[in-house]
Amino acid sequence: MLGAGGAGFARCLRARTQAWLWGSRGGSLALARSAGAPGPGDPQPSGERGPRVRQFSLSAAGVVESAPRPLQPYLRLMRLDKPIGTWLLYLPCTWSIGLASEPGCFPDWYMLSLFGAGAILMRGAGCTINDMWDRDYDKKVTRTASRPIAAGDISVFQSIVFLGVQLTLALSILLCLNYYSIALGAASLLLVITYPLMKRITYWPQLALGFTFNWGALLGWSAVKGSCDPSVCLPLYFSGIMWTLIYDTIYAYQDTRDDALIGLKSTALRFRENAKQWLSGFSAAMLGALSLVGVTAGQTMPYYVALAAVGAHLTHQIYALDIHRPEDCWDKFTSNRTVGLILFLGIILGNLWREKKTDETKKNIDRVEN
Repeated sequence: MLGAGGAGFARCLRARTQAWLWGSRGGSLALARSAGAPGPGDPQPSGERGPRVRQFSLSAAGVVESAPRPLQPYLRLMRLDKPIGTWLLYLPCTWSIGLASEPGCFPDWYMLSLFGAGAILMRGAGCTINDMWDRDYDKKVTRTASRPIAAGDISVFQSIVFLGVQLTLALSILLCLNYYSIALGAASLLLVITYPLMKRITYWPQLALGFTFNWGALLGWSAVKGSCDPSVCLPLYFSGIMWTLIYDTIYAYQDTRDDALIGLKSTALRFRENAKQWLSGFSAAMLGALSLVGVTAGQTMPYYVALAAVGAHLTHQIYALDIHRPEDCWDKFTSNRTVGLILFLGIILGNLWREKKTDETKKNIDRVEN
């Protein structure tokens, strides 16, 4: 009897509690159901059971979205959600490190790792400086209005402190190199600071970016060899500058309308409808300089095969480019990572081939002497 009475009391209490809960939430429940949310008797969608959580993604944007909320504006300020810029800064470093390797050897993985970390930090520092200089302009451009400083997510003071942290970490990496490379790396800081101002002064800010972004073509060689060899480093640096003029001009065509309205300059506004002629000229200069690099560095057949592939890629990129479609400009711009990776692979294989040719040459010399 006691058990039956207790069970009845519990059922009654539970019924009254549910009635009170649904009654007190009636307005909210009705509103939710009118918006399409399932009610207590409706079937639950199989993929939406339980509380909603942010899904983790291995993409760069997904990693940033999965980071703690207070940290996200700083990661977006570094452009960690858009790593293409880091790749374009890093790849000339890999070319130089690869070319400086001994015949038959892979590039120095320690140096590649150091320069990879340095590229992330220095690209982040450059973007921070750029966004501090351009915060008033960014508010007026649709594509850049959501950047953390322009949107008010980070103050200028916070940006300065964050910039100091990035530069300090980058300096700690630079100090791992030889004295020549430390001085050479420090010299690039002036370019990093002044580049964002060039779009106010000249229609060739992409040229200033080329000088800045390809400094690693000099620094990578000196980090391995102890100093720069002008016969290799200067044409490699020049080819990187031409490459930057190609991809950053394509990038600039996304903003021509807004840039013209607010008074900023770019090669896209300078070239207007003649983009393909200019880009073809830059491509020819790039390929010519890289051919000279191959000769002076003693490169072999795989390098020149890769160079032909780079030429084919650039030709298709320029031929298919539609400067009036921002999304196509973005796709062509990001495809330049493939250009850089093809060349890096060619340098590695060409260097390994050099050992094979060297061994064959030694055997032929031995046969002649015997």
